[in-house]
Amino acid sequence: MDFFLALLPALFWGSMILFTVYIGGTAYSQLLGITVGALLFAVVNYAFSDPVITTKVFWVGLASGALWSVGQIGQLQSIKKLGAATTMPISTGMQLIATTLFGALVLSEWHNAMTTGLGLAALLLILAGVFLTSARAKNAPKDAAGQENMRGALVMLAVSTAGYLAYAVLAAFFKVKGSDAILPQSIGMVLMALLLTVKERPYNKDAFKNILPGIVWALGSFFMFLAQPRVGVAISFSLAQVAVAISTLGSIFILKEHKTPDQMKKVILGIVLIVLAAVLLGIAKNY
Repeated sequence: MDFFLALLPALFWGSMILFTVYIGGTAYSQLLGITVGALLFAVVNYAFSDPVITTKVFWVGLASGALWSVGQIGQLQSIKKLGAATTMPISTGMQLIATTLFGALVLSEWHNAMTTGLGLAALLLILAGVFLTSARAKNAPKDAAGQENMRGALVMLAVSTAGYLAYAVLAAFFKVKGSDAILPQSIGMVLMALLLTVKERPYNKDAFKNILPGIVWALGSFFMFLAQPRVGVAISFSLAQVAVAISTLGSIFILKEHKTPDQMKKVILGIVLIVLAAVLLGIAKNY
């Protein structure tokens, strides 16, 4: 039962991307709808729980939520250029590399030979996985427009990764409990979404429909908070990375994003390597 509970974050987070791509709309309307959905869930959760929202929790939560929206808009914009099946493995890989290097270089988490070895092995697996999942079809002619899209998407994902990293690190640095920060974070998410979308004014039915993916994402976070005390941070972290398999393969088989047979083999192998890397990083957290 605990193992199943620990898999739920991956199921919900992976499905969130599928929902929002299926619903459609611009990246701005998607972001606005997702953050509003997260806020609605947070309000309901607040009514039925007893979070300790101190001044520190409020402001750290607000800031980290705003940074999450920066990360999310970059990911959504990249999906528009490359598709979810290509974007999600690259985005996940970049986030894992960023958090691993930050932990090693800033937080000194690689404090012995075991953690260093596991961390370096994980980084190599992630790089290989990202390379495989983003590979062009075999014998495909060079496409200038496609290469330009890839370069633009990588810039967006670099900004996205910085936003996600800051979102994750901020709460940990100030030792803010995630379950206490749900409401302030969601408020920060919405405020930043409004700021990022103010010129686009995406106040339309697409934004309204994307409230559902926001609730789905919030449910993933909720189950993560439930799972961590039961199975530990290392296992819950590792299992959460299965989300990349759900979002990537779901994009191919459900949303019908085209991949050649050669690309499919590389995508599946790349996903396996990225998830394996996450498992190694999860193991390293226990040393």
